[in-house]
Amino acid sequence: MKHGSTLFLKIAVFLIGTPVLALCIYGLPWLANHPVNPDYAYILYPIVIGMYVSAIPFYIALYQAFRLLIYIDKNKAFSELSVKALKKIKLCAMTISGLYLVMLPFVYLVAEKDDAPGLIIIGMVPIFASMVIAVFAAVLQRLLQEAMDIKSENDLTV
Repeated sequence: MKHGSTLFLKIAVFLIGTPVLALCIYGLPWLANHPVNPDYAYILYPIVIGMYVSAIPFYIALYQAFRLLIYIDKNKAFSELSVKALKKIKLCAMTISGLYLVMLPFVYLVAEKDDAPGLIIIGMVPIFASMVIAVFAAVLQRLLQEAMDIKSENDLTV
């Protein structure tokens, strides 16, 4: 594989992490200090804390994706290291989904007080997006493991 395509993906991983970092540094503190309605500001705090906590597995998954691209550059794509990286990405995605699932009742309370039922659907987007990533990583992990098993069988017969 050419290094140009993995370079593009490495840049994309970096660009995905940058807005989340900006949100954690600037957006979430501003939201906690300037709620739209001060009557339900106390409900926003668990949501903001959950978003901060979910940034940890998000960045772990981004780091694992970056490492996976490095393995591809070094022609180690079909290795146990790649399988472990995909497993960690899968676990991080499931963790993020679980965290947002725990935050959903607080999103419901905000939507109920603000009379905004669409907010619940917006709150479900990270849950489903991270579950799609988890399933995709699990499928890739299984395929990579099967390819490595076939390769080891062929190496034993030769």
